[in-house]
Amino acid sequence: MPSHGSLTKAGKVRNQTPKIPARPKRNLVPRVRNRREYWIRQRKAMGLPVPTVVPPSSVPRKKKESIFA
Repeated sequence: MPSHGSLTKAGKVRNQTPKIPARPKRNLVPRVRNRREYWIRQRKAMGLPVPTVVPPSSVPRKKKESIFA
């Protein structure tokens, strides 16, 4: 059963195409954006001030229980 082209030519076109640098991303990843919006909603619900720039690590993470402790 013949194949669709020889394996010696595999990747020829992809390797010949010029490399274009990636454009910078504008928006946040949805997971990070949702976490940040949740944090802002919780601060507003508690009556706390919401800073204009929300730090990325402002939401405390749950600590994993250590097996060795």
